[in-house]
Amino acid sequence: MTLAVGLPEQLAVRTVPVRTPEDLLARLPHSSVLAWVRHGEGLVGWGEAARVAVPPGEDRFTWARQWLTALFDAATVDDPLRVPGSGPVAFGSFSFDPRSGDSVLIVPRTVLGRRDGQAWYTTIGERPDPLTLLRPPAPPAAVRWADGDVTAPRHMRAVAAAVRRIRAGHLSKVVLARDLLAVADEPIDSRILLRRLADRFPSCYTFACAGLVGATPELLVRRMGGQVESLVLAGTIARGSDSDSSAASTLFASAKDREEHSYAADMVRAALAPLCRDLTVPAEPEILRLSNLIHLATPVRGRLEEDRSVLDVVGALHPTPAVGGTPTDTALDLIRELEAMDRGRYAGPVGWIDARGDGEWGIALRCAQVEGPRARLYAGGGIVAGSDPAAELEETQTKLRAMQYAIEG
Repeated sequence: MTLAVGLPEQLAVRTVPVRTPEDLLARLPHSSVLAWVRHGEGLVGWGEAARVAVPPGEDRFTWARQWLTALFDAATVDDPLRVPGSGPVAFGSFSFDPRSGDSVLIVPRTVLGRRDGQAWYTTIGERPDPLTLLRPPAPPAAVRWADGDVTAPRHMRAVAAAVRRIRAGHLSKVVLARDLLAVADEPIDSRILLRRLADRFPSCYTFACAGLVGATPELLVRRMGGQVESLVLAGTIARGSDSDSSAASTLFASAKDREEHSYAADMVRAALAPLCRDLTVPAEPEILRLSNLIHLATPVRGRLEEDRSVLDVVGALHPTPAVGGTPTDTALDLIRELEAMDRGRYAGPVGWIDARGDGEWGIALRCAQVEGPRARLYAGGGIVAGSDPAAELEETQTKLRAMQYAIEG
């Protein structure tokens, strides 16, 4: 495959161990940020040593891996730690639809990392960006809300149409989304959103890349050496005022949610099996509790058959039935027809990769695309034969509240 986009000049990369920072997010110097943080650990970055728009197409993950391999192989790297996330790192965010040209990779000039009691500081170039606060974060002011491209009535009509297609035998499941707009008086500072999300949803992966900010509970894949992990989420219920055990029991017994979950878990098993020599997939899902939602969850673990990059695994998995549907191609066509909006990078892979091919990638859920004073929020749900339009709308409203809280506080 030919890389049509040229590479920047040779990168000079230096990683040094540092005293473990108490708070990664507090070290971000300005609002143009890159982040992947969970339970206070992960990576944050800023500045741009390299950036590329990944061309659309079914081979975009292969293209991205080859571009990064060429870039990192040409770099001069001083990295005595050689742990996942040290040395040169690229943050990435891919569009949901392979036809979209929104996918992007960014190699920051500065990265601060923390994992398992060890911390490091990576810089690229002779004049790295400062590790000082250039502009204090300020909450969004005078936020106003407006309908997005997919209003509530339009979403319910789309769900009803999808149910008719499913019951007619055209497909088994499709995931439909809607959007909501927020407009503030001043540019929205992503650091405020990251802080609020990380504090409220510490077990989620709080992320930021090229203006896409969110907190996803869904780990698409983690690759550390030959080991890979994935967490399949599908099937959701709101946490109510009654006991969690009651809500969890209702979710676990729901035929609709169990069906939705089985499609996603079966697809991940089928996608990873050819790549792994060992693969463990539990027969029954678990219950995952977040601060506002309860999900059905299946943790998947395996050992790779060959030395594959995390992006190879991402390409094999995306889109899962948890964000697209099944069969995949039929579901994608129906999403294009019924949603009639550009998802952009919502529900696409987001995460990071280092020069060794290690990395962590999630699905961009519970997120917003921030551009100046505007933010477009997204939320969706899986539609199967037993879905009810009003209940599906309520599920999206529950999911949207995470980002509404991040913006309004």
